[in-house]
Amino acid sequence: MAMSIGEISIELTNEEAIVFYEFLSKYNKIDDLSRFQDLAEQRVLWDIECKLEKEMSEPFQADYQEIVKKARNKVRDGKE
Repeated sequence: MAMSIGEISIELTNEEAIVFYEFLSKYNKIDDLSRFQDLAEQRVLWDIECKLEKEMSEPFQADYQEIVKKARNKVRDGKE
């Protein structure tokens, strides 16, 4: 069976992207390779984190932790 080659796009709200980026940045810092069945899995998570970082300005703002808090509230509860 041939594997299709291409790209997949996933749309996230700004708040979802912030929450996901925060999760990935913490997860990717954990030094435990046993979490992965194959190192390709780790590579994909690093790559997604990098792609999000390139698209976002929030991680570089002084009030980033407050931004994360509001984004989590909105994603979890539907409000800030």
